[in-house]
Formats: sequence, C-alpha cells, structure tokens
Amino acid sequence: MQKIVPCLWYDGDAETAARRYADLVPGSEVRTLTRYPEGGQELHGRKPRSVMTVAARLGDTEVLTLNGGPQFKFTPATSLFVTLEDRAAVDRLWAGLADGGEVMMPLDRYDWSARYGWVADRWGLNWQVALGRHADVGRTVTPSLLFGGDAAGQAEAAIDHYVAALGAEVEGIHRYDGGGKDAAGTVMHAQFRVDGQAVMAMDSAEADAAFNEAVSLMVSCQDQAEIDRLWSALSAVPAAEACGWVKDRFGVSWQIVPRALWGMMASGDTPARERMFAAVWGMNKLDLAAIERAFAGSETVPS
Repeated sequence: MQKIVPCLWYDGDAETAARRYADLVPGSEVRTLTRYPEGGQELHGRKPRSVMTVAARLGDTEVLTLNGGPQFKFTPATSLFVTLEDRAAVDRLWAGLADGGEVMMPLDRYDWSARYGWVADRWGLNWQVALGRHADVGRTVTPSLLFGGDAAGQAEAAIDHYVAALGAEVEGIHRYDGGGKDAAGTVMHAQFRVDGQAVMAMDSAEADAAFNEAVSLMVSCQDQAEIDRLWSALSAVPAAEACGWVKDRFGVSWQIVPRALWGMMASGDTPARERMFAAVWGMNKLDLAAIERAFAGSETVPS
C-alpha cells in the first residue's frame, strides 16, 4: 500500500472517469467500488446506493475517485504526472486525455523530455504526460503541486514543511535563474519523497491557479498516534476540518486516514461498511478505535 493516494473529486462521474483512466494507462484496473448508504444524506447530499468512491490502480499507482458533488472543480494547481517508457503508450494516453479536454502544453520535445505534454481532460483534471524512465520517479503516476497565484514562490517553504511533517526527503531542486517572471532562486521543479513515494512541486508566477479540495492527498497512517501527529502538523484551516480532511497553510488539501480504513472500504460486509462510513462522517479528526468499533457493530452510530 502506497503512503499517499491522490483522491479526485467528481460530480457523478467518478466511475466513468476511473474506468476511462484505467483504459488509457497501461497495466491498470478498477479495483473496488463503494456506494452511498441509506443514511447520512443531510451530510453528503448524494442519492442512496449511488457510487461514492472507486479505487483504481493506474499502472502501479493507487488512485481514488470520489463523487462529492458540484462544490469543487479541478485547477492546474494539482496535476498527475504520468511517466511511461513506451512512446506509443504516451501517444495513446495523450490522445485519450485530450479528447474533449484542453491542451495546456502540446505533446512535443522539450529540454526535460523527448516527448511531453500538459493537458486538462474532459473533467478538467490536469495531467502531465512524459516519455521517460520509470526508475527516475518510482511510480507511474506522481502528484504534482504548482504554487501559483497568491502561493507563487512558496514551493520551497512548502517542501520544507512537508519534510518536517511527513518525514519527506528532498531528491532535487532546479531553480529559476530570474530571466522570466519567476524570481531567481524560486523552484522551477523539485521532487521529494514520502516513504519512498515521489511528489513533485514547482513555482509559477504566470499561473493563476489555487489549490482546492478537488484533489486531495490521502495519507495512510499506521495508528492513532500517527494520525494525531500529522493532523497537528498539517491542519491550518479549522473550517476545512471534516471526516479526516485538512487544509495546510499553503492551501493543499490532505486526508489523514488510518491504513485499516482501506480494508473496511473494500469489505463485502455492506452493513459493517455503512456503519463505518456513518462513524467517519461524524468526525473531524478520525478516531481509529471508534471506527473499528462501528465496523464491528460494537458501538451505536447516530443515523
């Protein structure tokens, strides 16, 4: 299980999107699907038994799609960087993502890649697609954070914060030379690793894009102590705290969840799974012991 799972927010198209991405990225599959229970409509506003989440494996990377509603829309602030070693696979992925989408940077040769492009797909999710060596990034899909707008120039401060909070290791930073709009020394491209998993970051004075909950980074925690520690380190916007979600001081959304939650979500025991979700919806910071009791049916959860 990877440490960080990108969670992507849709308004009813979570299953369609997950299946589309799995068809386009080589070696992918849709793995598990959960549905909204009968209760809790006052919290989530979704139709009972409609699709809630879809877990997919894109190449070797776990991704979760979520039907959350119309509240949040994708922006270029967070993209998924896909590295493939086969040129034909790059071209097929690009064609599929660009169909009905918007090209931000055309698929072409650039200094950093023999074949690279940036595109927003038909749902607005931003992708960077590159021909490259898998060993350079470690996974097929890598979350990429772009610090633009009011956050421009803050990428390195954010990286330092994540190093301290998540025990990340900086793998490399390439800096602007001051020849353009970005100040000399700010981050042109950086990569850091959390538990061996790469995350990319960059500054852009030209991009007017803000982070929001449309893409959140789910961090799987071993126990309550790790949940407590990361919650304290990452949560900077009390109003954004709900159901394990926090927003840091740079605007990036995270979900601080117990690793055990994944097994509960994939369980075939529908009543147990629904009790678990009802418990989670009543929490801000997740209480692992209470969630386990709800799943086991040993604790009454308000409907």
